[in-house]
Amino acid sequence: MTLEPLEGLDAAFLALEGPTSHLHVAAVMVLEPPEGKQSLFSPSTRFAQIRRVVEQRLHLVPPLRQRAVRVPLGLHHPAWVDDPEFLLDDHIRRASLPTPGGRRELDELVADVMSRPLDIERPLWEMVVVEGLADGRAALIAKLHHAILDGVSGASLLAAFLDVGPRARPHGLPDAPWEPAPLPSQTSMLKYGLSSLVRQPEVAVDAIQRGIDVFIDVATQNRRLAEQGRDPPPAPFGAPRTSLNGTISSSRRFACTAVPIEDLKLVRMSFGTTVNDVILAGVAGALRRLLSNRDEKPRSALVAMVPVSTRPRSDEGTLGNKISGMLVSLATDIDDPIERLLTIAAGTRVAKSQERLTGGGLLEDLAQIASPALSSRAARWAAGLKLFERLPPVFNVTVSSVMGPDFALWCAGGRVTALHPVGPVAEGVGLNVTSMTYHGAVHFGLFGCRRLVPDIGDLAVFLDDSLTELVVAALNERGAVG
Repeated sequence: MTLEPLEGLDAAFLALEGPTSHLHVAAVMVLEPPEGKQSLFSPSTRFAQIRRVVEQRLHLVPPLRQRAVRVPLGLHHPAWVDDPEFLLDDHIRRASLPTPGGRRELDELVADVMSRPLDIERPLWEMVVVEGLADGRAALIAKLHHAILDGVSGASLLAAFLDVGPRARPHGLPDAPWEPAPLPSQTSMLKYGLSSLVRQPEVAVDAIQRGIDVFIDVATQNRRLAEQGRDPPPAPFGAPRTSLNGTISSSRRFACTAVPIEDLKLVRMSFGTTVNDVILAGVAGALRRLLSNRDEKPRSALVAMVPVSTRPRSDEGTLGNKISGMLVSLATDIDDPIERLLTIAAGTRVAKSQERLTGGGLLEDLAQIASPALSSRAARWAAGLKLFERLPPVFNVTVSSVMGPDFALWCAGGRVTALHPVGPVAEGVGLNVTSMTYHGAVHFGLFGCRRLVPDIGDLAVFLDDSLTELVVAALNERGAVG
């Protein structure tokens, strides 16, 4: 029997799972019918084809047959072990959309799937094959716990089940039949936990020393920025209170949209920013309109938490979490969209330099030394007391961007026409906007708490409008220059 310890952020995401904080992520793929075979592929056949692909390639992603076994009393982080009770049909199922099978119906189904927690006593994933889309299309919702992957590793995982053409690529057979050992006993897990605790003091000392060094470096940088007349990045708990922030419910809302990546590149080139800056500016404009419709005027600019990958290129094929994050002002107190974009771009440059000071190692170390029992109880205690209704938000919204392939993909013979990511929401922050580049477009997934963001469909429309506004400004700038 092999124990693979959950470490750092992987363990933290699992420990913070709660009745309302469901820390799973997803990808929503819309699939065309296989070319020339629409009449041959009934819904039952499509489900069987997709199930067969998953079954044949499951051995390529071993974590999908592993479950997290907890240490008694929460003394230390759980460990991944092969699940001897694994059954594929516990993790892949069918669902059907009501007519007319459009985007609205699919968005509602995604929200329902994402509102339900994964079973902690099983491998932490499921796939839902969605039938009944208009024009004979299907969809696949791949839902996995954040303890398994981050955005970069998630793209690698999905690639195992996708092809670069209608015909399936050779995938090889497993070297030997999969024969999982029995689950470890409570006694053996307790011994594992106690032996792991022996190494914790050294990790704790290193983390504390690193934290002190980071604090000094950040303070020095902020003082230098002030001397130069430049604003430092927003501080945690410095974000304004809005109706997007508070105690979250267990129910979710989802909406999606997509824009041509060439449009965003046009804005980038016209104003000397990055595509990520343009995405942040688009989200900022959309949130301004959403809060205006709610008759809200925050006391200061909204603050976004922007995840940053710390994964080296040599490690891109592995799973797990290698991420840090930076706080960025969305400049929502600025009316002009181009001035807002340029302010965001200046802010992200400063935030990136500060993030390089902190890096991802400190965050991972702090997560590593945190007791799972303590982390879980603290999260439930904070939610139970509704502390997030009283404290200022750490930040207002999560905005994440993931690079995907710039070529078309196929799943079980059907071309993937859309690939929308879904990021998690957590206590205090009721909205997550995640984007993924895929085959010439940027696909957005807007995901939120139903209580805090019931109007998320409107937000998707506002995001389209906000990005269009930036594109029009870029075209006008090009015309003026020409």
